[in-house]
Amino acid sequence: MAGTVRLALALLLCGACAFAQAHRFQAGLAEISFNHNSGSVEVVHTYMAHDIEALLAGIAGRQVDLSQPEDEAMLRAYVEQRFYLQGTDGARLPLKWVGMQAGVDSVVVYQELEKTALAQVALVHDEVLSDVLPRQANTVNINTDGAVRSLTFDAKTRERRIR
Repeated sequence: MAGTVRLALALLLCGACAFAQAHRFQAGLAEISFNHNSGSVEVVHTYMAHDIEALLAGIAGRQVDLSQPEDEAMLRAYVEQRFYLQGTDGARLPLKWVGMQAGVDSVVVYQELEKTALAQVALVHDEVLSDVLPRQANTVNINTDGAVRSLTFDAKTRERRIR
């Protein structure tokens, strides 16, 4: 087991080095908002497709195709481990994977916190891609009835309180 973990970490580092050289701009954007019709908090993430694909190829040790269920499952596991919301009681809130869309330039991930008010979210944890790309900067915009607050995350700042 320990050997498998070390191999996975080595592949991640190799992949990070390879695609860190590919471009100079590494950024992600997430939008968090409350849907009054469903009574749920919705999260929409957008990342550069080549960063996500290179990351997953490093993990899998092969080229990935996000239209394949096993490759989407790998992305899901990665995002769910590195992006989460905590409630006012400090507990991790149950974000549901709704799905994703992969395009030529971007990968968009959809999550939902069912039947939960935005006021119940106290903290955002975001280390998507910043765990392997030292210059990755993720912005999370929190839309509260039209008022938008932006939080920035990077390799050094992985958690921020909403209030």
